[in-house]
Amino acid sequence: MNGLGNDFVVLDARRRAIAVDAKRAQILADRQTGIGCDQVILLEPSSRAAVFMRILNADGSEVAACGNATRCVARILAEEGGLRMVRIETKAGLLEARIGEGGVVTVDMGRPRLRWDEIPLAEPFHDTRRIELQVGPSDAPILHSPSVVGMGNPHCIFWVEDVSGYDLARIGPMLEHHPMFPERANISLAHVVSRGEIRLRVWERGAGLTTACGTAACAVAVAAARLDLTDRRVTVVLPGGPLDIEWTLEDRVLMTGATTMEFEGLLDPETFQRLAIHGA
Repeated sequence: MNGLGNDFVVLDARRRAIAVDAKRAQILADRQTGIGCDQVILLEPSSRAAVFMRILNADGSEVAACGNATRCVARILAEEGGLRMVRIETKAGLLEARIGEGGVVTVDMGRPRLRWDEIPLAEPFHDTRRIELQVGPSDAPILHSPSVVGMGNPHCIFWVEDVSGYDLARIGPMLEHHPMFPERANISLAHVVSRGEIRLRVWERGAGLTTACGTAACAVAVAAARLDLTDRRVTVVLPGGPLDIEWTLEDRVLMTGATTMEFEGLLDPETFQRLAIHGA
């Protein structure tokens, strides 16, 4: 499945456990020798929700949140049960989703984390609307003074005039692993078009350049509203398409966007096990 091109291999492990470690996730995610995806998603039993969603990046690292994957999983569950509302458990907490027409799904992504130790950062900052971090010479930095927000994972947002004017494939990995981010970070370049629209490109930790990142869109919308650059409801336009984001007065972030089912198939456990042992 994919959400605006941000694509996932979704494995149903509700009735039968599937052993997917970092190496197996890398095998599945490899676009040359595997199925190919940004994240591998496992649907596992939950006592608190319809399903527990486990998320493994293409590099095998596990993360707590993925907005586009949540929308895709919500669509699966809704179509199975003929539902309009579903609840999904993640390491970031319980997320509720509402299913609309044509594969459009709205997810309540919860409360944004705005304190430095919630995001988290490696050192205290009283105001996370702008922090001291730059790329390039100190007297003429290429990028500087980003906003930081936690949306179940850390986000670092640089405000620019042209999101295509920087080599994000080069800058992204360096900043993802910057000492400022003890859990690494998603790196975004954002341009405010108007009070109702933001353009966005994202380097996603553990996955690289992506056509869309739902939690990044949420983080950018919150950061822009905090700086009074936009209203609390905006359209965030990514390379894969638009997401509608609303930061409510109740301090919840709602994300709405399209989902696509690409294909379904069966994964043979024995073959998968042999691949993990001998390599793809």
